[in-house]
Amino acid sequence: MLYDTAFSGSCHALRDPVLLFSSSWLVLLWCLAAYLVGSLATAIFVSRALGLPDPRQAGSYNPGATNVLRLGGKKAAALTLLGDLFKGLLPVLAARLAGLPAWVVALVALATFLGHLYPLYFGFRGGKGVATTLGILLAIAPLLGLATLATWLLVFAVSRVSSLAALSATVAAPVYAWFLLPQPSLRGLVLVLALWVLWRHRSNIQRLRSGEERAFRRRQ
Repeated sequence: MLYDTAFSGSCHALRDPVLLFSSSWLVLLWCLAAYLVGSLATAIFVSRALGLPDPRQAGSYNPGATNVLRLGGKKAAALTLLGDLFKGLLPVLAARLAGLPAWVVALVALATFLGHLYPLYFGFRGGKGVATTLGILLAIAPLLGLATLATWLLVFAVSRVSSLAALSATVAAPVYAWFLLPQPSLRGLVLVLALWVLWRHRSNIQRLRSGEERAFRRRQ
């Protein structure tokens, strides 16, 4: 089972005050590094590089791939999507490869997610966390991430509404995690991420309920 060896080592550290102190600092450093990586706002970097409007001040005012798509087209949106996805994936994957216990991996993932939502470098005004969450899920368990992505693709193919696809995938993710993840800390992480993403989409939910949410046109 994943993380078993690391979990045994962490239990040993908890019995040794010196190891506990050093382990606490190590966890803090991992989380700080993850937060700083998460704070790299891909949408803003891409928009500046391509001479596009600041996504925080135009369109839907959200620095995410969907808004960048509307402001700058498919290339800019693809770069934003990949950047946000990989900044969620890489810190968590690094934590896993380092053999950290599941609860530390969960903290690293949460720190990355919070960095995206509240970036240090950009006035704590970040995105809604969908692509970064997908990267985190892929790093934790590829099957979990792929199942969540498949849900997004299916709902979007039917509805052509990006926010509805994101909300559906977000609701489905904790359900998938319940069956695919044996670690309670990681199940709890996915639930927390899902609830936070839903909260960040509250304006989209209101527009969906009122029938005002915009859809992407189908190709003729």
